[in-house]
Amino acid sequence: MSGSLSITSAMADPALLDLPWDLPLESWPSDTIAALPKGISRHLVRFAHLGEHIVAIKETTAEMAKGEYEMLRTLQRLEIPCVEPVAVITNRTDAEGEELKPVLVTRHLRFSLPYRALFSQTLRPDTATRLVDALAVLLVRLHIVGFFWGDVSLSNTLFRRDAGAFAAYLVDAETGKLYEGGLSNGQRENDLEIARVNIAGELLDLEAGGRVADELDPVRISNGIVDAYRALWTELTGSESFEAAERWRINERVQRLNALGFDIEELAIKTDETGTTVRIQPKVVDAGHHQRRLLRLTGLDTGENQARRLLNDLDSYRASYGKTELDEEMVAHEWLMRVFEPVVRAIPSELRGKLEPAEVFHQLLEHRWFMAQRAGHDIPLAEAVTSYINTVLRHRRDEATVIGPPTDAFTAAIEVVPDTASIAAVDPDDERDWRLNV
Repeated sequence: MSGSLSITSAMADPALLDLPWDLPLESWPSDTIAALPKGISRHLVRFAHLGEHIVAIKETTAEMAKGEYEMLRTLQRLEIPCVEPVAVITNRTDAEGEELKPVLVTRHLRFSLPYRALFSQTLRPDTATRLVDALAVLLVRLHIVGFFWGDVSLSNTLFRRDAGAFAAYLVDAETGKLYEGGLSNGQRENDLEIARVNIAGELLDLEAGGRVADELDPVRISNGIVDAYRALWTELTGSESFEAAERWRINERVQRLNALGFDIEELAIKTDETGTTVRIQPKVVDAGHHQRRLLRLTGLDTGENQARRLLNDLDSYRASYGKTELDEEMVAHEWLMRVFEPVVRAIPSELRGKLEPAEVFHQLLEHRWFMAQRAGHDIPLAEAVTSYINTVLRHRRDEATVIGPPTDAFTAAIEVVPDTASIAAVDPDDERDWRLNV
């Protein structure tokens, strides 16, 4: 490795020095490269082992690498879902002193996949729609903080499973720009049109390769991001007027936003000169309402939909065992120790790279409900766990990059609530407490 190598990194990971920076990226040895699926990129991108983690390395120009590195750090501070920047490597030279391209290093997002890797053979319309809906949510969050992406596409996004839906994460920010004063309607519409055209092209490419279901319409799916984006943007930022006697609609608006997973940091409320009409408008909206509540109560860091599902189970646990009057944090700790952790510990170590723990728990609840539907009676939780592991989880591909997630730390022997087996199973889409039907 050349002594003139320049590494810009906020992480100061000494393992960076062990990578073969004196070789062109395409010539890196196989024992360094991690075999992971990757999306389409205009640059050469390789995955490599870095200590206990895996990183994505992209060859680009020094200016673009540094710009993207700083932009990703800024987006992280704004709590935007995106990959974590690790370092910028410049002044690379080979053994003959020839200059090599600078690279941007980002940490690979565990349990995430590019859109092409989320389906085994053919892309179904419902899967494509969920991917586009997730991208619409990400685009709205970016626009709220004033970020113009400039290259919105499925290829520039990573997806993680999130309790029946997907959560989207920005991967490529080299064309993006942050505007402190926010975006104009024209800028937002430009980004939206870029998204619509790029998604249509990506899906048409899959169609030409015979990798989409016959009933999938690429143009209709791509147009769906426009409808999904505008509906969410209006709900989050639009103003609403009503009679002064209908002040309950203020709480209703807040509850609707909470149900979508967003918190309001500030709400503008104005009345007209006569005092008969009230106008409200959210001014600052912060995503992750359920994530923050679950993290505060249990310490679990999950996706938004996963958090909603786990919180529903926690609330049902409180109601079923007569603990609604007890301190919420105390009951949450009990639920974590007696319900969630025993299920996670039941997963064999060789299968823990399949899905993240919160997704396993969500899928287990659904699996148990389907078992009960087929059997015509309630299924004990232990039986459902065994069935799920053997008939579902064992046959999934790994979606983690490092086998052995943090659940390995759960080693204490904790008894599961004795009467959990008698809990009735109901439709997972039912908003009512599924533990109430004992």
